[in-house]
Amino acid sequence: MTVRVKRQAQRSDTVALAELARRIRISTLRMTHRAKSSHVGTCFSMADLLAVLYGRVLRVDPARPDWPDRDRFVLSKGHGCAVLYAVLAEQGFFPTAWLDRFYQDGSPLWGHATHHGVPGVEVSTGSLGHGLGLACGMALVGKHDGHAWRVFTLLSDGECDEGSTWEAALFAPHHGLDNLVAIIDYNKIQSLGTVKQVLDLEPLADKWRAFGWAVREIDGHAIDNIASACEAVPFESGRPSCVIAHTVKGKGVSFMEGDLLWHYRAPDADELRRALQELGAEP
Repeated sequence: MTVRVKRQAQRSDTVALAELARRIRISTLRMTHRAKSSHVGTCFSMADLLAVLYGRVLRVDPARPDWPDRDRFVLSKGHGCAVLYAVLAEQGFFPTAWLDRFYQDGSPLWGHATHHGVPGVEVSTGSLGHGLGLACGMALVGKHDGHAWRVFTLLSDGECDEGSTWEAALFAPHHGLDNLVAIIDYNKIQSLGTVKQVLDLEPLADKWRAFGWAVREIDGHAIDNIASACEAVPFESGRPSCVIAHTVKGKGVSFMEGDLLWHYRAPDADELRRALQELGAEP
C-alpha cells in the first residue's frame, strides 16, 4: 500500500469512527430522555473512546460474544452504561430496538452496566472503584494461562478517589500485567463538583508512573490520538499501560459541555430537540 493510499484509508477510518461516536451520542440522548435517567455528561465524555475501542481496537466478535479469545472490556464507571449499550447495539451485539427500553421495568438494560442477559457486557459494574480490580483478575488469569487476549478497563476520574482503585493499581505492575490497559476518562467533573474542588488528583500521570505503570496522556476526543495510544499497548513490556484521556463532560452538545448539571439531569423535550439538532439528528 502506498503512503498516499494508506493515509486516505486512515482518514476514511477516522471519519467512520467519528460518525460512530456521533450516532452513539444521539442514541444516548434519546435513551436518557425517554427513561428520565441521568449521566448524559459522563456518557458524552467517553463516547469517542468507546467508538475507537469497539470500532477499531478491541478484538471481539458480536456474533460470538463469548468467544474465548476475545479481548475483555470492563466499564468501571458503570453509571455511564447508556453509551456502552449504544455502541454494543451499533456493533451488532444485540438489536438496536433494545435501546428503546433502556432503564424500564423488564428491560435487560439496567441503569448501571449489567452483564445479565446483555451480550458484550463482561461484568456488572457501578459501585465505583471496583472495575480496575476486576480487570486485574482477568488479566492475571490471561497471563497465567498464556492467553493472547488483552483487558481494557475505563475508569472515571472521580473513582480515582477510591482506595480500592489504588490497591489494584499496585497489584497490576507487581504481577507484570502488560496485558492490562486502564483508560481514565479525565473530564475533571465528578458528582458533586469539579475534581479539583472535591479531591485534587494532580499530578495524576506522575501518580500512576510512581505505582509502576507506563503512562500516556492524550486528547480523549481526538480519534487518531485515541487509536494510536490504544494500538501501541503495551507501552512497555512487563508493565500495565495507563491512558489518561483528557476529555470534556458533555462533549458534543454546547450547552452541556463542562456543566456539572448534566451529571444527573435528563434532557427535557426542548433540550433534547436542541441537543439532537447540534448533533445533526432529527428530533
